[in-house]
Amino acid sequence: MKVSETVLPGVLLIEPQVFGDARGFFLEMYREERYAALGVRGPFVQDNWSRSRRGILRGLHLQHPNGQGKLVMVTRGSVFDVAVDVRRGSPHFGQWFGCELSEENKRQLWIPPGFAHGFCVTSEECDFLYKCTEIYAPENERTVLWNDPAIGVRWPVTQPLLSKKDEAGLPLAQHTLLPEFTA
Repeated sequence: MKVSETVLPGVLLIEPQVFGDARGFFLEMYREERYAALGVRGPFVQDNWSRSRRGILRGLHLQHPNGQGKLVMVTRGSVFDVAVDVRRGSPHFGQWFGCELSEENKRQLWIPPGFAHGFCVTSEECDFLYKCTEIYAPENERTVLWNDPAIGVRWPVTQPLLSKKDEAGLPLAQHTLLPEFTA
């Protein structure tokens, strides 16, 4: 397994070891002790699966209080996946990291609590899987505006398909309930 630090401390790009031949492939999607040694700590209490089509953008979402760590990956298709540091007082507050996750590259991204997350589908259709460290609590969900100019994410689309919730996202500067950075 290859693990790369990103420009956002704590956000990890993980490339599982893939064993393949003419019959197909095998990979371990998660093994607790291996991931814990990398700093990816559960327990994971909820697994989610979403299916979306090209041009759909989901995010930027976070949960506070009860922030969720997310281990995300794509099993069919491809996405441009983004994490944004939204921890007040962080030296990286408002900075983002983005990468392609796809069924071909089989990468995973670890997004710790305190980061907003979103993705945009770049294939015709996509199956997106993620493990969460906290149960989803709609009353604690926060949505940061996907195209907040203060963050400046360079999305692969200019006119994405959005949910009403994502259309109504607030710029990061207007959010009053955000997690605090702890060193």
